[in-house]
Amino acid sequence: MKKVNIGGVPEHFNLAWYLTLKDGEYKKEGINLRWQDYPGGTGAMCKALRDGDIDIAVILTEGITKDIIAGNPSKIVQTFVESPLIWGVHVAHHAPYSSNNDLKGTKAAISRYGSGSHLMAYINAQNSGWNLNTDLHFEVIKNLDGAIEGLTNNVADYFMWEKYTTKPLVDNKTFRRVADCPSPWPCFVIAVREEFITENKDTLKTVLDIINNTTSDFKDIPSIDKTIANRYEQKIEDVQDWLAITEWSQELIDENTLMNVQQQLKALDIIPEIVAYDKLTYNLK
Repeated sequence: MKKVNIGGVPEHFNLAWYLTLKDGEYKKEGINLRWQDYPGGTGAMCKALRDGDIDIAVILTEGITKDIIAGNPSKIVQTFVESPLIWGVHVAHHAPYSSNNDLKGTKAAISRYGSGSHLMAYINAQNSGWNLNTDLHFEVIKNLDGAIEGLTNNVADYFMWEKYTTKPLVDNKTFRRVADCPSPWPCFVIAVREEFITENKDTLKTVLDIINNTTSDFKDIPSIDKTIANRYEQKIEDVQDWLAITEWSQELIDENTLMNVQQQLKALDIIPEIVAYDKLTYNLK
């Protein structure tokens, strides 16, 4: 049995992995796929890939692009979710802010530097016409639980996270969402350590074949909306809205899309240079 370690956020985007694991689909192919939740998100997964704690990560496109350029010995092998991520801009329910513009110059809670919540704060600031040098300030809070504590106790002023994941916190009046900020690219990709690609190409192909078979028909799974609502404690109508705007992918991210990601990150001084497509990706086909 070949052991493979994989990580991702414990969110509805990754339910397909849970379903395939529950059905024992990898074990039928001689693969012991071990899933690890990363509530800390992309920054934590980048570190886990670098340290060899996981072989595969289901990870935000912008975060892994930045980290590969910074020396992470991994490659993007596939887009996982083709549609953009809809980031909600959240404040504490009691906070005095009523719009995104009210947050200019205040402190953003981020899970860690280099994370999606960090990088998207720059995108939001750019979209809002803020000064990126003087209007952005950060407080590291590690994860969603840290954000709840940080915003409630006024340690930070706002927090950007996927809007449907945080919707229950808006509904129970822990947070208020004052704006949405879609990522300008496909949200999740599958990244793999280069060493693992070299040594386990056939195993990796099998893992991807299994997950792609599930995601290609994901919306047609009977009562999938109810399953998601129950597992992630969300309202059925919110899940249905999310399913309507979410598209999975079974293909490698294309060169033009990845160039757009790099150009935007470079314009924000988040990456020092734009690199060639094959420095970031590996085509298994």
